[in-house]
Amino acid sequence: MFEFELWMLLVFPLFFVMGWLSARIDIKQLLSESSALPRSYFQGLNFLLNEQQDKAIEAFIEVVKVDPQTIELHFALGSLFRRRGEVDRAIRMHLNLVERTDLEEDKRQQAIFELAQDYLKAGILDRAEALFIKLQTTSYAKTALDLLLELYQKEKDWLKAIDITHRLAAITNQSYSKHTANFYCELATTEIEKKQIDMARVYLEQALEANPNAVRATIMSGDLENAAQDYAQAITTWQRVEQQNAQYLPMVAERLLQAYRKLNHADEGIAKLQDYLKFHSSLDLMNVLFEAILQRDGAEAAYKLVRDELQRNPTLLGLDKLLEARLLEVSVEHRADVEMVKKLVHQRTRSLAMYRCVNCGFKARHFYWHCPACYGWETYSPRRSEENGSTAQH
Repeated sequence: MFEFELWMLLVFPLFFVMGWLSARIDIKQLLSESSALPRSYFQGLNFLLNEQQDKAIEAFIEVVKVDPQTIELHFALGSLFRRRGEVDRAIRMHLNLVERTDLEEDKRQQAIFELAQDYLKAGILDRAEALFIKLQTTSYAKTALDLLLELYQKEKDWLKAIDITHRLAAITNQSYSKHTANFYCELATTEIEKKQIDMARVYLEQALEANPNAVRATIMSGDLENAAQDYAQAITTWQRVEQQNAQYLPMVAERLLQAYRKLNHADEGIAKLQDYLKFHSSLDLMNVLFEAILQRDGAEAAYKLVRDELQRNPTLLGLDKLLEARLLEVSVEHRADVEMVKKLVHQRTRSLAMYRCVNCGFKARHFYWHCPACYGWETYSPRRSEENGSTAQH
């Protein structure tokens, strides 16, 4: 035991000396490297620390002129120029790197990737596309494909966008079916505008093949059948929405009711909507049913419908509708009081009767399949903000 402890006493000083020598070597190397850097480099750092970006950029540019081998500084400056909106300077910086013959392959790929982003930011989409395609066999493949998808959506080149979703799915093992289905729906929309209904049907079928739960494609298919006056088939198609995603039923409620009326089966249509409301509570669905009951059965029956639904699902938006129904049957002497209360409730509910993007929080009075703020697909809930428990302002 005594010999072991003595041995340890001899080893500890040896480790200490080795560590001290290593530190001395590192310090000397650091000092040597620091002394080799141009003075402008340290000036640039100082400007950055003092949040003087313009002066820092000029100082770093001087470093690049003095020492063209500062590759990482080229990249840093190029990215900084792009973020500041000085895309022309970013392009020149990255193009200079791409054209260098002595650049290592990984650095060349990085330079091409940065240059492609510069072109994308500048709106020079054909050059950006060519470079992103070139990167598909490199370590930048996933990011390049993501940016190509963004580019093709900007250009509304939906067929190329669909091809990219297939490639992304292959290399990531993730599903892009929602994107693919919406791209087919965009193609169908274009064909409908051109009166090419048969081609539109083909694209909608492909959308449902890509994503069997594509509610948008189902609604559009029903619209085509309705336009062709095949009301029975339109009803059958729209009813599939309940199996796909029942939250979207309010979007076909008015369509269904009108189709039933075309077939002289209005009562059957109202019964179907009542059945939907029973199992899938919704303010928009209730509003459609309210108007139908009011027209068929009168104000008292419409009021009872809203009252019963409000008891089951209490919301301010529902209360606003209840007061509207109440006004239809209230006596003249009490009308002013009810109107005053309704006005106050309606002002409060204006911010609640909105659709909200679950991705970025953007609110709108109209439903969007493609968020106008973050450009996400199917990020809007078909239910109003209050129904989703979200009342925050954006």
